[in-house]
Amino acid sequence: MWIVGGVVLALIGVVVSCSGLVFGTFSARSYVERAYTRSVADDIGSDADGFRSDQQPRQVVRELTDTFPPEDQYADGDRYYLRYGDDSVVILPAAIGSLILVERMVTAYPRYRSTVGNAWNWNRGSTTRGGGPGTGK
Repeated sequence: MWIVGGVVLALIGVVVSCSGLVFGTFSARSYVERAYTRSVADDIGSDADGFRSDQQPRQVVRELTDTFPPEDQYADGDRYYLRYGDDSVVILPAAIGSLILVERMVTAYPRYRSTVGNAWNWNRGSTTRGGGPGTGK
């Protein structure tokens, strides 16, 4: 009887894991894509994908960070800048609700560095070497 119970629990675990893979729930980017309305008009060229929410920025940030804690974040009033490994999520106030921009860090950091400064700790996760003679060698 215990064996049957163990097999059933294992199967439930496999189903839950597979549904996560199928529905792509393992990143902040995929969460935003599922949870908010796509707004192509708000895209920044081919760099950032725009999304909209009827919720205020603080509420969007709370939902997102409760589900996917960012590696680093910065708030400037009601503007929120979140760093997730290779991606950034920027939440800005809109006339109604929020504008959410999802962008690769390669283009996001140069765009927002004057705002976030060192708050995103760009170099903390960096694998590049540097820093002068003998450093990191």
